[in-house]
Amino acid sequence: MTLLVIIIILALLFDYINGFHDAANSIATVVSTKVLTPFQAVLWAAIFNFVAFWIFKDHAVANSISKTVNKDFITLPVILAGLIAAIFWNLLTWWYGIPSSSSHTLIGGFAGAAIAHAINLKGMGVAWGKIVESDTILKTILFIFLAPLIGMIISIFITVVTIMRNVWARIAIIAAVTFLTVLMFDKFESDKMHENLEKFLKVDKYKKDVATAEAGAKAKPGDSTAIAKLNTAKEKLEKGEGIYNNIKPLIENYDKLGSKAIAEKSYNEGWLKDVEVSKMKDDVRNANDYLVLESNAPADAEAKKEYDKAKELTEKYKEPLKHYLKKEASLDSTIVAMNAIYPIKPENVEKVKKKIGKFSIVKSFEGDIEKADNSIIVWGIILTSVMFCLVYLYVEKIKTPSAYNVANMFKKLQLFSSAAFSVGHGGSDAQKVMGIIGAALIASGTIQEFGQLPTWVPVCCYFAIGLGTMSGGWKIVKTMGTKITKVTPLEGVAAETAGAFTLFFTGQMGIPVSTTHTISGSIIGVGATKRLSAVRWGVTTNLLWAWILTIPVSGILAAIIFEIVSIFL
Repeated sequence: MTLLVIIIILALLFDYINGFHDAANSIATVVSTKVLTPFQAVLWAAIFNFVAFWIFKDHAVANSISKTVNKDFITLPVILAGLIAAIFWNLLTWWYGIPSSSSHTLIGGFAGAAIAHAINLKGMGVAWGKIVESDTILKTILFIFLAPLIGMIISIFITVVTIMRNVWARIAIIAAVTFLTVLMFDKFESDKMHENLEKFLKVDKYKKDVATAEAGAKAKPGDSTAIAKLNTAKEKLEKGEGIYNNIKPLIENYDKLGSKAIAEKSYNEGWLKDVEVSKMKDDVRNANDYLVLESNAPADAEAKKEYDKAKELTEKYKEPLKHYLKKEASLDSTIVAMNAIYPIKPENVEKVKKKIGKFSIVKSFEGDIEKADNSIIVWGIILTSVMFCLVYLYVEKIKTPSAYNVANMFKKLQLFSSAAFSVGHGGSDAQKVMGIIGAALIASGTIQEFGQLPTWVPVCCYFAIGLGTMSGGWKIVKTMGTKITKVTPLEGVAAETAGAFTLFFTGQMGIPVSTTHTISGSIIGVGATKRLSAVRWGVTTNLLWAWILTIPVSGILAAIIFEIVSIFL
């Protein structure tokens, strides 16, 4: 428990450092254009870092981070080593004014420590794909280049559209792009809801079970046990997919029905009956220290033996729980029946009772559906577009256009664009630390999966990054605000809006990207719009090298630190 507390404190410290390290991302342009003073800018950015808590519901990026490493190789020392390496690299790059990625530092550190741990356990021959989640790592590496490129393209587009002479053509383009963007985010929401539904009904698990059973049957042709396993797995998958297909039309009609009506309809139709017993069983055994056994099993033979026994026997908890749900048995008699199957520790009896008494499959399902709802982001995009259009009409059609009016308009708009980017920054970067804390809680046996992350974790993470942003990062402000290219209020609006959109876009896809890379690409885009020579490409090349080296350097540092940590733990 002490090590877990230390890791949580270090993770929040990293989040704080991330805040002041990346403060420049949010405020560099708004300070360099003199729209706000440095103090006003960091306060403004910090407020909107925390506002992200109410906007990002799904925490898809945090989930991706927590799954960077295979569960078998996630231990508290691995997470500790990864965090120490990430903090060291962040402080080093901050000291030298290099806008490197806190996100990639964290991922590199986590993966590097896990690889060192895996080699210690399995030897040099252990396969890379068995240690880290290759898909997450590859996506992260790909978006080292794609995130700034997307930001650059969007900032160029915004700048070109803004300087168009015909205001009506400008508004028509904004309307068309907004419509397409809303359709895209609606698709993100729909895909995520279907994914969450599959996970809730355990269809994704059943698919993996079938694949594993098929491999077993193929390896042992004619083996009756292997064939029986495969048939059982197929039956579960078929049943799960049948329920999924029943609920699917309700999910597709989410905008009309809402999550509460969908959950209640699914429950009343009996579609949640099987999963209700399964999820209640999981809650009960977790309250009886099952997760602690699971976390200790890989490193301790006795713990593994007890874990295997608990895993097999606690599955039988379903029978007494079925009777309880049908109101055929009291809570006390249900506890007695479960205790006869696999003992419930005396100190855990009240916890188990509380879990059973508070359990509600309807509320649980409703919450899972709502996680994918991105309507706040969609309405924010629509309102942003409407606001831009109204401002353009006011300045150019109602008031007499002048250089002063236009410049003043963009200074005011920059308050909005920097706020939007700060929301994206908070939502993207705080989630990465949430992912690490989630991985630590899973490794310690406190929770079973990321979906059970306690509410205090996101609250603390958003608060820490906001506090860090208020501390500022002035060396990097200079690099971001002046050294890449000189930025006007118009270009500041374009860069920040492009950066914000990129972060919202990648956040919906669950891809961990760097806010540093994103805003750098956006600033390069506005500079290139004037002329290519306006961008100081020498500075940009140095930044690129820092981006490329961050993951491998953090990984090597974490591997070395893990070996040192292993001596003492």
